[in-house]
Amino acid sequence: MGKNKVILGCQWGDEGKGKIVDLLAADSDIIARFQGGANAGHTIVVNGKQYILHLIPSGIIHPGKQCFIGNGVVLDPFAFKEELEFLVEHGIDYSGRLWISPATNLVLPYHKLIEDVEENRRGTKNLGTTKRGIGPAYVDKVARHGIRVIDLFAPERLRKRLEFQKTIKSQYLTGSDDERADLNWIYESLMTLVELFQPLVKDISLALYDAYKTNKSILFEGAQGTMLDVDLGTYPYTTSSNTTIGGALTGLGISPKMIDSVIGVVKAYTTRVGAGPFPTELIDETGEKLQQAGNEFGASTGRPRRCGWLDLVVLKHTTRINGVDSIAVTKLDVLDKFEEIKVCTRYEHEGNTLENLPLDLAELNYVKPIYETLKGWNTSIKGITKYDNLPEETKAYIKYIADFLEVDIALVSTGPGREETILF
Repeated sequence: MGKNKVILGCQWGDEGKGKIVDLLAADSDIIARFQGGANAGHTIVVNGKQYILHLIPSGIIHPGKQCFIGNGVVLDPFAFKEELEFLVEHGIDYSGRLWISPATNLVLPYHKLIEDVEENRRGTKNLGTTKRGIGPAYVDKVARHGIRVIDLFAPERLRKRLEFQKTIKSQYLTGSDDERADLNWIYESLMTLVELFQPLVKDISLALYDAYKTNKSILFEGAQGTMLDVDLGTYPYTTSSNTTIGGALTGLGISPKMIDSVIGVVKAYTTRVGAGPFPTELIDETGEKLQQAGNEFGASTGRPRRCGWLDLVVLKHTTRINGVDSIAVTKLDVLDKFEEIKVCTRYEHEGNTLENLPLDLAELNYVKPIYETLKGWNTSIKGITKYDNLPEETKAYIKYIADFLEVDIALVSTGPGREETILF
């Protein structure tokens, strides 16, 4: 798989990247998060104990590992503080091994207010966002009036930049009695965090380059999934960052030469949260069965996830654009009680057969999935750690996916625990 690996989601997020990062972190020196914000929840289960992280790289659970948060992330400083407190409560020492880029943009309370207002204005056409302020924070970043981590250490500059928000966000901030519109309160609250942030700031790009030159192993961690990429996903029903391979480069300031392999994380079926097209969605008893068996409720919001069969047309698209070398198949055990398992290999649209995603991704709302039916194994594979111990039907399912996508299998997850894994 190569020494320096990028971990990417190949569907609509929630593929189980947290577990994969946690697993591979054991053999890595550095784990670096390159995009997204507190709208992404990574769940890790170690010795039966569950950890849910939103901003801090999953590798922090491993003692001694260095964890970086890159400039491509948008960081909610108050949620970050709570996450640090969570680590301390659980006996995880992060001192001297957690670092943040000074160029990381901040998600501030008024971003959440704006997202709240805009989602409500959309009514039935809302995007189904987490309302964590991620989109408005990325808007500010691209519009070049965002507030960054480094601004915390320049109080006068910070105050002026907050004051400027009144001008450009007057429709949201002027006359509002919502606490999230109170810029003075936000300023004072940020000032209480300066001491916390001061020792954590580092030139992440330079640190990663130095690590690369000294032969350290690096794990690059993404959030969400490829189909939520703001450029290459099901726009406008996407997140606001690049969740694809390019996001790893720009979100950390690294060269493509630093990447040895790309591992795509693929759930054994398909889910998505929020609105937007979903060709293989099952709005029936089978969909409910997948949802319950897979405990498909968001780690960040608790929202139920929409569920459906595996969509190989989507995966052909996402593995191609990311240059995926191998895939990690997760939640395979969720399919234990199915007599038959379907996989979508093509779409039908207006009498035509589509082998690839349509140019207009809005057409995904109207395509009909064409399925191949595979025999289920109808027995528990939970906790199996050796490939040879899998039922033949399970092996056939894994092989079908790998052959269709023309990729290798890196590992298969047979349960949420770190040890419930088959390595290839």
